[in-house]
Amino acid sequence: MTTHTGTQSVAKLKKNLVLWHIIIIGLAYIQPMTLFDTFGLVSEKSSGHVPTSYIFALVAILLTSISYGHMIRRYPSSGSAYTYAQKSIHPNVGFMVGWSSWLDYLLSPLVNIILADIYLRALYPSVNHWYWVIGLSAFMTIINLFGARFVARFNTTIVVIQLGVIFYFVYQIYILLTQGIHADGTLNQDIVALWSLAPFWSDMANVGALIAGATILCFSFTGFDALSSLAEETKDAEKTLPRAIFLTALIAGAIFVFSTYFIQLFFPSDPNIYFSILDESQPEMMAALGNIQYILPVIGAIAFKTFVLYFAVVAVMASGISAHAGVSRLMYVMGRDGIINKKIFGHISPRLHTPTYNILIVGLIALTAGFINLEHIVNLISFGALTAFSFVNFSVISRYALRDKQTKSLKDIFNYIVIPTLGFISVFLMWLEIDPTALKVGLAWAAIGIAYLAYKTGGFTRPVPQYNEFED
Repeated sequence: MTTHTGTQSVAKLKKNLVLWHIIIIGLAYIQPMTLFDTFGLVSEKSSGHVPTSYIFALVAILLTSISYGHMIRRYPSSGSAYTYAQKSIHPNVGFMVGWSSWLDYLLSPLVNIILADIYLRALYPSVNHWYWVIGLSAFMTIINLFGARFVARFNTTIVVIQLGVIFYFVYQIYILLTQGIHADGTLNQDIVALWSLAPFWSDMANVGALIAGATILCFSFTGFDALSSLAEETKDAEKTLPRAIFLTALIAGAIFVFSTYFIQLFFPSDPNIYFSILDESQPEMMAALGNIQYILPVIGAIAFKTFVLYFAVVAVMASGISAHAGVSRLMYVMGRDGIINKKIFGHISPRLHTPTYNILIVGLIALTAGFINLEHIVNLISFGALTAFSFVNFSVISRYALRDKQTKSLKDIFNYIVIPTLGFISVFLMWLEIDPTALKVGLAWAAIGIAYLAYKTGGFTRPVPQYNEFED
């Protein structure tokens, strides 16, 4: 719907998303097949206990998803953690949370460009990678211009096929393990080894290392929180989004833990033995399985690897498209508030009902994927994600327990104090293991944000601009 004030038209985001749209967008954003890409890195970090690192991450994510649900019911805004902290704690805090989340959200599309470039270089090593970076960035941008519902429809088939590829890959590993074969050769144990606790815990396990692995894996779950940025395009957002966010995290976590259990059994030793580049493990992982010719009598090793890599390109593009949608909505809300340029960032196309300027800006930023290393960018995303997760948990306590005084029943205490406190503690444990370089860059980014906020508020003498969307 479009209204007119003078000569300027004011357009709004269109509410046309339902539960399955949100879950599909979330799973596409999370991109279940990312477990193949992060396996090498996390296997090294966790000393060969990837499933347990996923469990650590999942616990933190599920607790935090409950906090997101509480805040969405109160503030069904596309601003996500930015809006929650702004309205529940303090506008200045809200800006800094939004600024940090911006780092997370802006970098997420870049990750998918980098991954797609890795796969395409494996298929076409002689082609200059800038062709892929430019082409894929343009493709993500064009799809997003047509709206979130179009994104959901585009992603549905891709998500279903992703799950099929994962199931097929894990099933083939299962068959090999039942025959006493893994990537190192022949197992010295019988089929009972299939149900070993070794992928979860062994003499090599270390809680600090497991949490360090979980910190990287926060990147794998970042799609669940970005769903809150679709609040203004979701029908009955107060009910639909909390369910969608929790279910998306739970479904993705179950897939990750189940799959990496068998993958860890198949690749039991130092990942450097199997993968020449730990943050590019998917092509070599597919080749390792495909080279066992008798398990793929029809399509063969080369065809199997080629098929999976082609589809992996499509899958990461689906994730990138969802990430692109999330960051453009966050930029829109910050622009609508006037904390960043309203004419540019607060613009909604009257015809497409999408934040077209933001979508184009994110597309241009995605081009920098041609210069960035995957491991570094994943760590930086974790900084932004952990900041958002921490303050969403704080926001629940501040809004419901401290401001609204909803602490009179055990249910209220459990919902608004115990759960967010446990969520924060689980996130804090991951803060302790964050990559030092990522922490330094993240703090530098935060310092720039503080300087900008001081400029915008006249040395903190004026209030932060806010859009009066909710009654506080």
